[in-house]
Amino acid sequence: MTKRIGYRDWRWLALWWFYFFLLWSTIDGQTRYSIPEELKQGSVVGNLAKDLGFGLSDIFERKLRVDSEAGKQYFSVDAGKGELVVNDGIDRETLCGQSTSCVLPLQVVTENPLQLHRIEVEIRDINDNSPMFLTEERSLKIAESTATGIRFPLETAQDLDVGSNSVKSYTLSKDECFGLRIKELSGNRKVPELVLEKSLDREKQSVHHLLLTALDGGNPVKTGTTKITVTVLDNNDNVPVFKRPLYNVTVHENNVAGSVLVQVEATDADEGVNGEIEYVFAEHTPQSLLSVFQLDSGTGEISLVGQLDYESSPMHEIDITAKDKGVPEMEGHCRVQVIVIDINDNAPEIVLTSKPNTIREDAPRGTVVALIRARDLDSGDNANVVLKLPRSSPFSLKPSFSNNYALVTSGVLDRERFSEYNIEITATDSGSPPLSSKKIIPVSITDVNDNPPIFSQPSYNVYLKENGVPGSILYSVSASDLDFGENAKISYSILDSKVQDVSVSSYVYINSDNGSIYSMHSFDYEKLKVFQIQVQAKDQGSPSLSSNATVHVFILDQNDNAPAVIYPSSAALGFLSHQRMFRSTKAGHLVTKVTAVDADSGHNAWISYKLAEATDASLFTVNLYTGEVRTKRAVSEQDDSSQRLLIEIKDDGEPVQSATVTVSILLEDGLHEPILDLRQKVTEPIKKTGRITLYLILSLASVSVLSLVTFLILAVKCMRNSRSSGSCCMTGTDFDNYKNPNRNLQIQLNTDGPIKYVEVLGGDMLSQSQSFRSCMSPMSPMSEYSDFTLIKPSSTTDFNEVISVLDASLPDSTWTFESQQVSRE
Repeated sequence: MTKRIGYRDWRWLALWWFYFFLLWSTIDGQTRYSIPEELKQGSVVGNLAKDLGFGLSDIFERKLRVDSEAGKQYFSVDAGKGELVVNDGIDRETLCGQSTSCVLPLQVVTENPLQLHRIEVEIRDINDNSPMFLTEERSLKIAESTATGIRFPLETAQDLDVGSNSVKSYTLSKDECFGLRIKELSGNRKVPELVLEKSLDREKQSVHHLLLTALDGGNPVKTGTTKITVTVLDNNDNVPVFKRPLYNVTVHENNVAGSVLVQVEATDADEGVNGEIEYVFAEHTPQSLLSVFQLDSGTGEISLVGQLDYESSPMHEIDITAKDKGVPEMEGHCRVQVIVIDINDNAPEIVLTSKPNTIREDAPRGTVVALIRARDLDSGDNANVVLKLPRSSPFSLKPSFSNNYALVTSGVLDRERFSEYNIEITATDSGSPPLSSKKIIPVSITDVNDNPPIFSQPSYNVYLKENGVPGSILYSVSASDLDFGENAKISYSILDSKVQDVSVSSYVYINSDNGSIYSMHSFDYEKLKVFQIQVQAKDQGSPSLSSNATVHVFILDQNDNAPAVIYPSSAALGFLSHQRMFRSTKAGHLVTKVTAVDADSGHNAWISYKLAEATDASLFTVNLYTGEVRTKRAVSEQDDSSQRLLIEIKDDGEPVQSATVTVSILLEDGLHEPILDLRQKVTEPIKKTGRITLYLILSLASVSVLSLVTFLILAVKCMRNSRSSGSCCMTGTDFDNYKNPNRNLQIQLNTDGPIKYVEVLGGDMLSQSQSFRSCMSPMSPMSEYSDFTLIKPSSTTDFNEVISVLDASLPDSTWTFESQQVSRE
């Protein structure tokens, strides 16, 4: 028979609504079964799965199990049928003793989610025990002069069964002198008494043999018997009489040994020896009482010799006999009822109903961690237990029923801070003084992927020398993840991007396991100076999380380029450079200039010039920084007409790179210097020296006229082009340093007449950037008709001064400066 007990009655709903609202998802209603004791193993109690609303698959998936609060597992679940079956024999008397109600509470625990269902199994008593007397035979001595109506208490039969199966009545064998009366005591207990109904006659019958039978109320009825032997005595007319037939004593269970509980007292109307009384325990007194209580035979004081324990026996009944010393011996009887008062001598206990679950760190508030139960062996207020948790704990306790609690989450969990919690639960009872106990429940927190990988730096700067070996390691980035396990495993990758319109994966690749970045090929500083790599670190969680870091790769220049000659142009093309010079040239004359560039940068591009070999080293000198070739002295008639100079050009790198250029100079007789020092022309009149022939005068005049016309055409064309297309432009910086007195302005002419280039040099020859020049290529046949552009390095140069110099050189022309362009009108 099953009975479903839930929150159906509106009166209980009004009382328990709050707890039911909180715990409806964790604690289910109660299901109650009723079975007789001593069922065979495997007997079906009820269909548990059906009654609780579970399917058969839930038994496996949710790991359904049954726990007994009694400790021993009397029941189990048939997983195939969902039935609750008897697992072991159940003896109601062993389980519940003399208690009229025997209910075995069970807890059905399911996981995923964790839920608790309370079940009660009522164990019904069957009549499997017979009434039993502690002694098989009782002896009484009664004087023949004893008045009728006197009662003699007899031993009470014990029956382990309860209710209707317990002792219901007694019978006495037939005897003309004795009868039987039943005395009702508190608790519906019955005590048999032997009543003298007829005066005794020792001469007629000195001994009476009686049989006392106890009967229970079972079906069939079971009985127990004891023999009573009554000896009729000749003298000693009076029996001892107690002042009270029943003594009630209350005593605390913590009374110490030696404490006097009560003093019984009896009187005897006889005199002398017949009136002297001795107190003894009744013959049927069990050993369990004799080990706890002691009776002073002379005074009748009952004292403690052992320890009282309310939890094992809250009440004791002691039968006392008072005997006189007459002949025959007479005795009287009384009963002492000792009621033990409970004290708070048992600390509460915390019992785990279910093992703690591992909890995800993102578990929502209210997630059930474990089911626990509190119990206290004391009674009353001493058994009322309150459980507490530390205030800082992210967990709380939700009460359910009968001192059962659910341990649930109540705060935010973070595995990275605490991977395991040792939850200390304190149980305190309501006794005075209160007792408490503590239990630590370990709860493990499982990781979820809530932390992305973090690089050791948000960005990295890598400096890499050019011309490295392909496949060499550039750098190793590293990231860490605060998560655990697969969530903390990191793989590295390079995000696709473009470097000079080429995918960055063509330049580098990364080891996905350790973050090492390797080059795919060597790098050339002159082609690529810097590029960026976007590295991504991704964990293996689900879903995966990632973060990015930027790697800036700076290519460091190496001295891998030799200086390249750009002027003279023939030397730049690999041919011998031929130059002409008049024998009338003075010392310091600019013969030519060697210009070279270096594709490297920094110190590797610093260029120096040196005269390595010369036909006559005393005739020429080369400026270390500008590459200008000048005469060291005046040319003499004895100098060889063909001079060859080998100029070495070096950079400042390590190792040093160099190049050479060979310049061939032909010394010719002539009146005019091919290169005019305009600075000298401004300050000094040109001195004509030597004799010239008419033919030479005509030739020079023709060249001068041709040069003038060409220069004019070029100036006009340059001005027009600058206004229309801007082809003639000014580059460099302004002429800031023109007012430097060490500056000189030089114009070099081609041998055929047109201006080759105009150059303004500052006094500081260490830097090539302090010059401005206008160069016209002599290679083009239309060059004499082209404008020329001034390239100015200094912002302080006054173009008016430049124009004045040009006017001094070519007085027949008008020079104007507009939009950084010099034009001739």
